[in-house]
Amino acid sequence: MEPLADLQREFFDGLYTYRIAVAVGSILVAVVVLVIAWQRGWFAAAKRNPGRSSALLAVVLAVGLPLTWYLASPIWIRTELIEPESAADAVAVMSPAPSSTVLAVPPASAEPQPTPFAARTISRGKFRGTDDFHFGEGTARIVETAPGTYTLRLTNFSVRNGPDLYVYLSPDAEAYDEGALELGKLKATDGAFGYDLPPGTDPSDFASAIVWCKQFSHLFAVAPLSTI
Repeated sequence: MEPLADLQREFFDGLYTYRIAVAVGSILVAVVVLVIAWQRGWFAAAKRNPGRSSALLAVVLAVGLPLTWYLASPIWIRTELIEPESAADAVAVMSPAPSSTVLAVPPASAEPQPTPFAARTISRGKFRGTDDFHFGEGTARIVETAPGTYTLRLTNFSVRNGPDLYVYLSPDAEAYDEGALELGKLKATDGAFGYDLPPGTDPSDFASAIVWCKQFSHLFAVAPLSTI
């Protein structure tokens, strides 16, 4: 099944990549069909059968208009979401206290207290788009919010909108990979928000955070992650 899946991915990726050429070619084909229809008298036949012609036109519009909206509307539709950072996330990005800070020393007789867990940023990277049309910017951080619990946090984030966009962690630093971990549907094109990693996930297995179009198997933005 993998060769078939790869072929399907390449087909839809090519279809999306060359969508403008495909659209222009489709218009030219439509014009040719209209000319042939006129020459062969199909329009006159349609006038003689208005019921059938109306039904055919309704079917074409019912299929064509939603498809056109699905493919084209993301170009101008933008959404924004600001999710407040949790206290743990905020601690993870704070600068360490100056070395001159004086800490109180507990009395010798006091029982030793367990060291509280401090959230920390495991890895970080900057988003970039994959071409002149597909822009991407902002920061991706994997934060350990509790022992063995991780969150991917996107901040100052912005990306080109598109159909069927999802956020993944990928083993490949530059692209989608078969071993990529799906975290969820893209929450917004702009803003700051996060995704909890599934329990048992090892962040070291992944080299980038990506925005991926599942419908057309196309990479919109990538943030190579560097361990801190």
